[in-house]
Amino acid sequence: MDQFLATIERVGNKVPHPAVIFFILIGIVILLSVVLAFFGWSATYEAIDPATHSVVTRTTTVRSLLSADGIRFLFTSIVPNFQNFGAVGVIIVAMVGVGVAEESGLIATLVRKVVELAPRSVFTFIIVMLGVVSSIAADAGYLVLVPLGAAAFHSLGRHPLAGLAAAFSGVAAVFLVNLFVTPTDGLLAEMTNDAIRLVDPSREVTLVGNLYFMIASSILMGLACTIITDKIIEPHLGPYEGEVPVEAQAALTPSQSRGLRWTGWGLLGYVVVVGLLLVPPGAPLRHPETGEILSGSPFMSGLIVQISALFFTLGFCYGKGSGTIKDLTAAINMVVKTFAGMAGLIFLLLVIAQFVAFFSFTNIATVLAANLADFLETVPLGMTSYIIIFVLVIMLLDLLITGAVAKWAIFAPVFIPLFMRLGGDPNMVLAAYRVGDSPANVITPLNVYLGVMVGFAAKYQKDAGIGTVVSLMLPYTVILTVLWTALLVVWALLGLPLGPA
Repeated sequence: MDQFLATIERVGNKVPHPAVIFFILIGIVILLSVVLAFFGWSATYEAIDPATHSVVTRTTTVRSLLSADGIRFLFTSIVPNFQNFGAVGVIIVAMVGVGVAEESGLIATLVRKVVELAPRSVFTFIIVMLGVVSSIAADAGYLVLVPLGAAAFHSLGRHPLAGLAAAFSGVAAVFLVNLFVTPTDGLLAEMTNDAIRLVDPSREVTLVGNLYFMIASSILMGLACTIITDKIIEPHLGPYEGEVPVEAQAALTPSQSRGLRWTGWGLLGYVVVVGLLLVPPGAPLRHPETGEILSGSPFMSGLIVQISALFFTLGFCYGKGSGTIKDLTAAINMVVKTFAGMAGLIFLLLVIAQFVAFFSFTNIATVLAANLADFLETVPLGMTSYIIIFVLVIMLLDLLITGAVAKWAIFAPVFIPLFMRLGGDPNMVLAAYRVGDSPANVITPLNVYLGVMVGFAAKYQKDAGIGTVVSLMLPYTVILTVLWTALLVVWALLGLPLGPA
């Protein structure tokens, strides 16, 4: 295993700069679109319209990027592609707060405090589970928890890339399950019910239909990620011999302790303000029509803004208390310094945005997914085999279509009726979708945060590249796929409830 991972890293890091890789991928997509469009590759399928929740029949044909429409798209869409690329806004907004928290010294002090308080025997598990739970806060785990995990491992004298891998596995490889219900669960449940109505309008799944399985999966896959980190990844990495020195584990200075006290008061004040905007009936952060807090509310839609504001508040309070921030201008300069370090990442995201938009224009992924679904629908296999094949197909397509909701819009109206005709439970199909959609997130180049992980890794290992991150994360993908699929099959064979009835 050690030799295999070393080979993957060595080969992976010999490839060009990630931006160059995506330029090459754009060229491949253009060539494929021309060939497949020439042969008229298409697919007709039923899909769920996320806006109306109605089932519609669609016929999708591969479009050439060198057709008249394609060439016009290539020349006119580059700026809109970048503007509409959600990851750009998420990263920039989040790093406003995170930058102040890091530059003020708050993050480093918190890491030292966590290292001081957390039992070392379960430290890896704590980092992984924080990553699992972080999916309730959209993409914040990628930007906050992953670098914190690396820093925390480094503070313990452990290899920081092992901490990065542990946190990244919890955030991304165990993504579509949680200990709590998330906004994404609501969307998946609604789309599942739309597909159920094609067969039986009287049946439906609930928001918590997978809750038992989600909780069990979160804990068991969290344990698996912990073991992979401690027994495979960290031994493979060996002792850390990078240029970043390990800080001595001295007690906090009086100024740092004062900064943490000020941070506590800042946190209390922030919670009070958000509570006043959220808790009272008719509060502005509730859903304006239903009054709900979790489903479709401004509170959930604005989580990244709130997290950024929270970290800015805490970082500023810490800086004032510890003496690292004199005034608001000093905090703004910290944000500017953070943005200056993101120049390479912004350029990479510009290139990735074009690749994603061009690939989406061609319809290749949609046609491939629909044809695979049609093929699997005709294969006469038993329920257990369907579950396993379904998980593997979803994982394969996750390398091409990273949006969980986008894929489910295509697969729900095909596989929900199919499993129901075989006597299966729609909740089981949704559970299988969760299993297939998560493990490959940590190795697919279409996960825009893979490039961010390379940037985090380069802080501790200057020559880190795509191969470094993929070699770290590949064991998680392979082992979680096997273990998680086995858990799902055993769950189905024992007839255990997936959630509250």
